[in-house]
Amino acid sequence: MSEGSKGSSLAFGQVVIGPPGSGKTTYCHGMQEFMGRIGRKVTVVNLDPANEAMPYQCAVDIAELITLPDVMENLKLGPNGGLIYCMEYLEANFDWLQEKLAAFRGHYYLFDCPGQVELYTHHNALKNVFTQLAKWNFRLAAVHLVDSHYCTDPGKFISVLCTSLSTMLHVELPHVNVLSKMDLIERYGKLAFNLDYYTEVLDLSYLVDHLASDPFFRNYRRLNEKLVEVIEDYSLVSFVPLNVQDKESMRQVMQAVDKANGYSFGDQEQRSLEALMSAAVGADFHFTSTLAVQEKYVQSQDKAVEEEVMDL
Repeated sequence: MSEGSKGSSLAFGQVVIGPPGSGKTTYCHGMQEFMGRIGRKVTVVNLDPANEAMPYQCAVDIAELITLPDVMENLKLGPNGGLIYCMEYLEANFDWLQEKLAAFRGHYYLFDCPGQVELYTHHNALKNVFTQLAKWNFRLAAVHLVDSHYCTDPGKFISVLCTSLSTMLHVELPHVNVLSKMDLIERYGKLAFNLDYYTEVLDLSYLVDHLASDPFFRNYRRLNEKLVEVIEDYSLVSFVPLNVQDKESMRQVMQAVDKANGYSFGDQEQRSLEALMSAAVGADFHFTSTLAVQEKYVQSQDKAVEEEVMDL
């Protein structure tokens, strides 16, 4: 649904997914405020039945339909089983969701989703919810958040790449992978390679070689090589770096998502010819964004080295 035109049948939005602790709720809060400042009418929909403390203004809350604590108590399920039951219950009550969303025609939607990874790699309930939204003329992009600290551990980064690829193939939505909490990355140690190596997912054979220096992973070199081959053969996974506190970083992520779900090609906002051409030809705004973050990271590393020298 285009802003200012309630008669339009299209609605645009993001489904914000990712593992627990990746910053999904913080992202929704930050993106709601950021988009509000540029004039978009934003509706945040909480689809996480375990989300009790929401910093953003929540227009639609799944807690009105079902909550995880109630399911765990009444059905004697654990948190994982309870979340799956909640998503299946939501799938069985599409009419409730449709009625709630209808009250916000003409808005841009942010769907804050649960953090259970299996919901995006194996189970079909949430995937079916997204499919139903598409039938209601929602044009959605999946924003998959991954904590940037995984870049500091080659083994974990390969695992993240596999999870991201599996999620992209299972969810079947236009996809934007995001490295969140970039402002905190220097706290986790020095990266083995430049940041663009991780965001663009360059030649992963170097990562396998780096892993081989660890006695534990040396025994699994063949396995790591095959995992890397799968990732590179699909050639789908790349990342956009994000610092929620930085306006330019938020703009870069928003631009990537707007291109993915088609919002940037509509008439919802006044756009310059340069902005439209940038989206059409796929200008490398990822590189510009990564370069800025890389410079901050290098500066923090240089400062740390200087402090060590001073201490000596």
